[in-house]
Amino acid sequence: MSESPAPETAEFHHAHIRTFKPRRGRVTQKQNAALTNLSGPIITVSDQLLDFQTTWPGLDDVVIEIGFGTGTATVAMAMADRTTGLLAIDVHTPGVGELLHRIDEEDLTQVRVIEGDAVVVLKQMIPTESLAGVRLYFPDPWPKARHHKRRIVQPEYATLLATLVRPGGFWHLATDIADYAEQMIEVLDASLEWVGGVIDRPTYRPVTKYESIALEAGRSITDLLYTRV
Repeated sequence: MSESPAPETAEFHHAHIRTFKPRRGRVTQKQNAALTNLSGPIITVSDQLLDFQTTWPGLDDVVIEIGFGTGTATVAMAMADRTTGLLAIDVHTPGVGELLHRIDEEDLTQVRVIEGDAVVVLKQMIPTESLAGVRLYFPDPWPKARHHKRRIVQPEYATLLATLVRPGGFWHLATDIADYAEQMIEVLDASLEWVGGVIDRPTYRPVTKYESIALEAGRSITDLLYTRV
């Protein structure tokens, strides 16, 4: 199979610093078949607010996962809780194909997928105080100091997410980069809209493929859990 092109986001999106690194990868035959034939869970990036009642009929809670990689943890958590709607967002086409295949395989009717820039989705498609929570596991670390402004955990996005998560909702973060964990704590502890801190890794969060690599490399994992106040 040929290399997949970098996904395009809608031309009408708000200008912002890109928070992800475009990654090209080969789409397997299985992933390509899923992308071609299993479009039901796919939601296209647009400038229209999502109607949650239509998208997740009968479900009261919807959680967003920003950056799902291969979707391994996404599927495991969706299988463990079929009563919560899930909107999984990523820019990596092979991962989207893999997740679509697993959604079909496990009949995960509560999962929807967007291939695109999560910041665009958050700014344009998510109604105010509509989310039960946000999952941000191992976001692009942007390790060089001059690139830290590209990290998604910034005061601007902490404020944005606070408008989208209803009071009492959660923001669960995990990273293997020590100085990024420090930045997450600094940003969220300074916010008047979030309260929380470092927690032990909860048993309900599966180990991701990237996390396994980080652990093998000897890097420690930091989990943080904050609540919308």
